[in-house]
Amino acid sequence: MTLDLSHYPTLALADTPENLRTLPQDKLCQVADELREYLLTSVSQSSGHFASGLGTVELTVALHYVYNTPFDRLVWDVGHQAYPHKILTGRRERMTSIRQKGGLHPFPWPPESEYDTFAVGHSSTSISAALGMAVAAEKEGMGRKVVAVIGDGAMTAGMAFEALNHGGDIDKDLLVVLNDNEMSISENVGALNSHLARLLTGNFFNSIRDGGKKLLSNVPPIKEFASRAEEHIKGMVVPGTIFEELGFNYIGPIDGHDVNGVVDTLRNMRKIKGPQILHVVTKKGKGYELAEKDPIKFHAVPKFNPKDESLPESSKDAKPSFSKIFGDWLCDMAAQDPKLMAVTPAMREGSGMVRFSQEFPEQYFDVAIAEQHAVTFAAGLAKDGLNAVVAIYSTFLQRAYDQLIHDVALQNLPVLFAIDRAGIVGADGPTHQGAFDLCFMRCIPNMVIMTPADEQECRNMLYTGHKHTGPAAVRYPRGAGKGVPVDPAMQTIDIGKSRQIRQGRDIAILNFGTLLPYAEQAAEILDATVIDMRFVKPLDRDALMHAASTHHTLVTLEDGAIMGGAGSAVAEVLMANRSDCRLLKLGLPDEFIMQGTQTEMYAELGLDSDGIVAQVKSFSAS
Repeated sequence: MTLDLSHYPTLALADTPENLRTLPQDKLCQVADELREYLLTSVSQSSGHFASGLGTVELTVALHYVYNTPFDRLVWDVGHQAYPHKILTGRRERMTSIRQKGGLHPFPWPPESEYDTFAVGHSSTSISAALGMAVAAEKEGMGRKVVAVIGDGAMTAGMAFEALNHGGDIDKDLLVVLNDNEMSISENVGALNSHLARLLTGNFFNSIRDGGKKLLSNVPPIKEFASRAEEHIKGMVVPGTIFEELGFNYIGPIDGHDVNGVVDTLRNMRKIKGPQILHVVTKKGKGYELAEKDPIKFHAVPKFNPKDESLPESSKDAKPSFSKIFGDWLCDMAAQDPKLMAVTPAMREGSGMVRFSQEFPEQYFDVAIAEQHAVTFAAGLAKDGLNAVVAIYSTFLQRAYDQLIHDVALQNLPVLFAIDRAGIVGADGPTHQGAFDLCFMRCIPNMVIMTPADEQECRNMLYTGHKHTGPAAVRYPRGAGKGVPVDPAMQTIDIGKSRQIRQGRDIAILNFGTLLPYAEQAAEILDATVIDMRFVKPLDRDALMHAASTHHTLVTLEDGAIMGGAGSAVAEVLMANRSDCRLLKLGLPDEFIMQGTQTEMYAELGLDSDGIVAQVKSFSAS
């Protein structure tokens, strides 16, 4: 589906940055207005990330107008804000296909366009990548410019400051544009986002000032120094001074919705040598009143009617999501356990923690986009007797792997990881697929790894992990459960024990996780045994070896990477026991999985019932 460009006459002339740069500057306001309207119309028809892009329209126009992209490098952070960039870089007619199978990638993706200089999807990578490109540009000696665009939410991650620290030290030509909209996905948290007035009038600053004055009051030669020190301390909490202390020349803040003002500023800064920071103030959801009022709700949207006063509501009888199952369990558990402490790295809404944050604010910690800190902070909680729960997406847990090993597992601390978005996530594509958690956790000593098949198992496994005396993980997928009724009572599950679902002959399907309904459907056709293994670590070795001795073929089924995953664990046990039972491992192949609905991707990968039957029959015939 393409949109009628007669409604966007000026934007139609700017189908590429080269053509945009041929327009007189006085046309840029009209380009921005039409671009915003085009974004609204296209996303309302396709679904996708929305509010962030509305806020970066003028900035995107100005960057492509001033810089000679794609020769000059433009590196976006996260990618939520890059839809206007896609529209201006030759992909306008395909915008209604974004995030769909075979359609546009949800984030900047170099194989899709030469204007996408770096693959992004996780936060806070742009400055590091752009700094590397700036070094390469200097070596190349062709006058290439490099710009990183980072949102203020991404500035809460330590990686961004590591890059700034390094960039200021090596003094390369680099422009960092700080898109300051006071938002990430959830509200920004942390000292960096406190108001300047609060910092300057708070007890910390005043105690330093007053204490220093009292200490130095009787030392006349130091009085002048003390006065200067007060001003320096005050200056250190001003954003510009912080960046300048890191070695960057700071300009701003400027109005990010004044396209001509941004163009003029960028033109001037393009000539300046060395590391630069441009602080641009924008409004998330700009130009669409509903998104301006509720940028969290409109961060990512389903298909909707822009003329309606709200987004479409899901069906009242819809099955609850696994995120909701977790959120409800968390509230029920906290009501019983005042020592329960829940930690999230800026994913309150996505992880189902809104209700918990409201009902148990003293037990809720949003640490901002800081996965490494989240895990070690939880380790500290657990070390001194609190019951820590870390709610985190599978793909984001990858960023805290060292902390998982060194700070939690090595000390055998009782931290529960509620791993959301495990397996195929759908429309967000390869940067967000939760493909690797089973592989990278399975090799860590002391870990207990659970894969619930349904809502009730998920609730009981969370309870089991909470009661366990060491590190435990419960991983579950994005989206709705299977409609299994949930008992409000909570029960522990014997660690390492499976349950048999169906008795068949010759073939046994060992299921790990929520693909169980597909396994059951396939088993009816194949007359196969089905065992819900439930635990990847420790495995139910007794059940596994019994199945191996009574069936000629075992089939492992998991919503995760085959290499190193649950199937590999089964293979290790069979080899150690010298079993001659044949083994077929089904799961995600050794490749990055592109975007598409979960149902579409399961079918493509042969993990739905038809695919399982076909793969088993082919294997049996070989």
